[in-house]
Amino acid sequence: MKRKLLFTLLMCITFGFIAEKSSAIPAFARKYRLSCKTCHTPAMPKLKPYGDTFAGNGFKLSDAEAPRYFVPAGDDKLSLIRDFPLAVRMDGFLRYDFGNGGRSDFQSPYIIKLLSGGQLSENLSYYFYFFMDERGEVAGVEDAFLMYNNIFNIDLDIYLGQYQVSDPMFKRELRLTLEDYHLYGAQIGISDINMKYDKGVMVTLGLKTGTTIVMEVVNGNGIPETHELWYDKDKYKSYVGRISQDIGDLLRLGAFAYTGSEKQLNNFDDEITNDVFVWGPDLTLSVTEMFELNAQYLKRMDSKVFPHENSLNTFSDIETNAMLAELLFMPKGDDSNWYLIGLFNDVQSDYDQADYRSYTFHVGYLMRRNVRLAAEYSLVDDYNLGNYNKLNLGFVAAF
Repeated sequence: MKRKLLFTLLMCITFGFIAEKSSAIPAFARKYRLSCKTCHTPAMPKLKPYGDTFAGNGFKLSDAEAPRYFVPAGDDKLSLIRDFPLAVRMDGFLRYDFGNGGRSDFQSPYIIKLLSGGQLSENLSYYFYFFMDERGEVAGVEDAFLMYNNIFNIDLDIYLGQYQVSDPMFKRELRLTLEDYHLYGAQIGISDINMKYDKGVMVTLGLKTGTTIVMEVVNGNGIPETHELWYDKDKYKSYVGRISQDIGDLLRLGAFAYTGSEKQLNNFDDEITNDVFVWGPDLTLSVTEMFELNAQYLKRMDSKVFPHENSLNTFSDIETNAMLAELLFMPKGDDSNWYLIGLFNDVQSDYDQADYRSYTFHVGYLMRRNVRLAAEYSLVDDYNLGNYNKLNLGFVAAF
């Protein structure tokens, strides 16, 4: 505990010094002298297509050069960033649950996140963020990868590191709601396979036809702590594929598939192998700049799982059906000072403990481009917690 506290303190001092030197403003906006709305709409962290292109290009604008980005060291093989890019995100909320006789809670800060990313050379880039505080704990590193883009001078990129398996569909870290995309994190028994964070390699290919092809190979057991210098708990790897197609400027259709196996071990040292297959379509529809609809359906099959670590019996052939639908309204498109979101989550499984359904209404107001106020109400039907309503009022700031 003391070591963890000392490490946190050292990280605070180190990043605090760097932040002071870097003027403590969003890293990419500072680098290119551009407004946040160039990449985000209507508010950070949600990206618009230009922001997706920027990220896919290794955090480099194709039509602009950053002035004096690297230190001139007289060595063509050295790319040393002149000013270390750093940004901070901080969220805080006041929560009220209508169940349990009414219960309120100050949740500020809810998260404090330190982010950095940029070019290491013409085609090599990096990105990572560190959770200084996530719901009262030091969560550590989540996204962290190196990226080499435009291999063979075509839109072919490769990522190596830690990222979310679901990123090619909808990025959980870029959602505007406090309510999560629950279909990506559905917990089936003691299975460690889901669509959240994992370590691996991802290759993306963009074609001039508006087609994007993504392939991933990941460990298939998330990002657990390790003490044996092995992050993968077994000999298996998981394989992921996705293809999406732009249809004009209004519609994007996608199809996703995930296959993998995992070793499961209960507290009695009984070992089984669970084979998992997940597939489903997704779409994004932008009728005008005012409306955006995102929808995802996933069907998951597990061959055999322990329902809990103390179980002697297994469940077989478990089917899980999950979906999300998110509707975003921005009255003035990119220039909107406020926005509305409706979000529907639904997870229904043969493993009842995974069942979850929620209806969420969210409204946000931009005090500044990088500071927004938010109010969010959710009606939740959770198998484990029952039915309850929750209201969150708070802020999201980046600097």
